[in-house]
Amino acid sequence: MIATQNTLHKFHIPVMGLGFTVDSPIKIAKYGISSAVSIMDDHLLEDMRRIYSRKLNIPYLYIDEKEEDYRAKRVKAYLNLLHQAVENQIQELKNQNFDSDLEINQYFELLPEEHDLYQLYKKLSYVTDSERVQFENTLRENIIPGSIDVNIMTKVDKINHDSKGNELPREYSDALSALRGFAESNLNSAVVFSAGLNPALYSYIEQFPDFFPDANGNIKKRIILKVSDYRSALIQGRFLAKKGIWISEFRIESGLNCGGHAFATDGFLVGPILEEFKANRESLKETLLTGCQQALQQKDLPLLPENIKPKITYQGGIGNAEENSFLMDYYQLDGTGWGSPFLLVPEATSVDKDTLDRLVKSKKSDYYLSHASPLGVPFNNLRISSGEEQRIARIEKNRPGSPCYKKFLTFSKEFSDKAICTASREYQNLKAKQYQAGETTEMELNEVLVKDCLCEGLSAPAILNAGETPRRNLSAVTICPGPNLAYFKGVFSLKEMVGHIYGKLNINLDTERPHVFVKELQLYMQYLKSEMEKALPENSKKFETYVEKFQKNLESGIQYYNELTNAVTIGKEDVTKKMKDQLNAILLEIHGTASIV
Repeated sequence: MIATQNTLHKFHIPVMGLGFTVDSPIKIAKYGISSAVSIMDDHLLEDMRRIYSRKLNIPYLYIDEKEEDYRAKRVKAYLNLLHQAVENQIQELKNQNFDSDLEINQYFELLPEEHDLYQLYKKLSYVTDSERVQFENTLRENIIPGSIDVNIMTKVDKINHDSKGNELPREYSDALSALRGFAESNLNSAVVFSAGLNPALYSYIEQFPDFFPDANGNIKKRIILKVSDYRSALIQGRFLAKKGIWISEFRIESGLNCGGHAFATDGFLVGPILEEFKANRESLKETLLTGCQQALQQKDLPLLPENIKPKITYQGGIGNAEENSFLMDYYQLDGTGWGSPFLLVPEATSVDKDTLDRLVKSKKSDYYLSHASPLGVPFNNLRISSGEEQRIARIEKNRPGSPCYKKFLTFSKEFSDKAICTASREYQNLKAKQYQAGETTEMELNEVLVKDCLCEGLSAPAILNAGETPRRNLSAVTICPGPNLAYFKGVFSLKEMVGHIYGKLNINLDTERPHVFVKELQLYMQYLKSEMEKALPENSKKFETYVEKFQKNLESGIQYYNELTNAVTIGKEDVTKKMKDQLNAILLEIHGTASIV
């Protein structure tokens, strides 16, 4: 069997924050494991390029902000460094001796037991010398790196200005510049678009040949869409298909049982969502392929192979091999994403020691859905992070807000024509003065004071973990783990975590951890209660309709899960029984909330 890209491992590590996975490819791509790098913060990428250029003895020339198109140039330069570093690692791996305790052995030991290459590797210990040489050559030939994917959050797309304050053309906005840097890099990988459709960004893809199939039908730069439901996948997929852009993967993410920003659905649960993808998979493929082929013909470009299919994967709250296997098998997925648990794996992610210690000591109550993001989207947070400590300390010193240097989230024009960030010291001071003048309420002021500087807080851990100090000594870390991480305790090796995913060994999780489906349902119930508390006592008819719809969707999801547990085995008998009891308890709770709307 010849290995091809992404056929080795059936899991990937999604993007986490700005800095937690910024150098993950250098750590784990050499083992065939794919990960995603955020390319939104060009300042961080430039710092990391400087750090790794020194570590890898690569010449480094600073890209100054005064240079034209500096943002795209920084993205491109860092991605090219990652590409070259991983290429060198793979070549070194292929030259290693199997007899030694070297990384080439770990490459194959990490594979799932059913993989052909794992089986071939295990035969090395008892084959003849002549067979061993042949087997070793075959193994070496099949060593490929994990994909160095990148992530662009489509909502982070500020329009930029030149040194004289003049607005720059649209292609110099944050998201379009980041895309250009990726498109012009040497990578053969994918860009993950998260947070929904951005027409300007999606249309800009057409400018770059690498996003279209070559004469052999291969696409060098691929598109992955992170979506929360089937409807979103179809709308975005069609939009791009009309331009001849193929979606290589739909990455379904739980609305609430995930890390980072949480894009809650109206009570639609992941089980029914995955079922809809499963039922409509062929229809989705045909719809997008037909649209793509027509557009490619009109552009006089090579067509896609007729047997091409988009991959369907899921991520969010998976906790053990049993859940992972069920999701893969029952919903016919091509892979799963494991994010937050890898924050406890120093071999895979960049988490500074102080933050790692805080994660290990954290309690379940320390994980919560906050309003810390200046984007106005719910944001998973850790109460005991150094970033939260810094935010509270600034308020107590009567100095709320953060200095705003990077300005990626400057979207508010409440106080002037010049957009500023709601987490900035400038904005929060203006809001405090407004409150003192009796022009806003205490509740509205407090909603602003919880905003945190994500630009600095989410990038700091990578610099700190590399043994350096972030610029301007802004060392407080904001971390955004999914609620599932509360059930993992300890620091783990890469081999332990990967073994846990594949069922080779079990990491002891908190015994109170509910099934991934139940946990998401519990989170939606908490979310609904929170929404209702904010709206009371003056419920509008529109809000009442929203709550009723939300409740019906939850009830429908519970009915689906009950039917599912009766029809198929989703886990051990005690797990299934516990799940049914929890589902029925939540159903009673829903009926109770219905009476107060």
